Amino acid sequence: MAERINPVVKAVLEWGPIAAFFLGYVKLKDETFTVAGTDYQGFIIVTAAFIPLMVICTGLLWWLSGKLSKMQVATVVLVVVFGGLSVWLNDDRFFKMKPTMIYLLFGVLLGIGLLRGQSWLRLVLEEAIPLQDAGWMILTRRVMAFFFALAIANEAVWRLMSTDAWVNFKTFGLPVAIFVFFMTQSGLFKRYNPERKDEA
Repeated sequence: MAERINPVVKAVLEWGPIAAFFLGYVKLKDETFTVAGTDYQGFIIVTAAFIPLMVICTGLLWWLSGKLSKMQVATVVLVVVFGGLSVWLNDDRFFKMKPTMIYLLFGVLLGIGLLRGQSWLRLVLEEAIPLQDAGWMILTRRVMAFFFALAIANEAVWRLMSTDAWVNFKTFGLPVAIFVFFMTQSGLFKRYNPERKDEA
């Protein structure tokens, strides 16, 4: 049975690994470490530390709350896969691709649901956002397009800009973009609030 988790603890477990990655990168980005005769840049070392930290925090979140969303499970799996490839091959490009893969996956899944006439976004956010059926379908289409836009943005940043720029984009840009996106949906939330159903 799912249990309520302290909001502060939940926030620390969800955002702590990202903050730790950013701080670790800032401290070690110019360092080179030799492990078993192979040189690793600070980015790779921080990535290697981020993977188990993400797994541990996600595990604690599941242990304390009794549940994980499909998005959380998919995210930690992709962190392990793409982060692991970066460390194994000593190539930071794989980890930089990870947000692209995450947003493409979520976008495609939402699109499949829409083709089936369903809002799979509703399964994830229904407890947090009360909406009429029509509102969920509109929001799902918008979120799908937004995820594809984020995937394109991530590709553009890591391919065309510096690693510093990508780390800042991942740590600050993506969360801010998601926050701003949902703030701009306030009109949709009001219009399709279930309490206004009789007025529609």
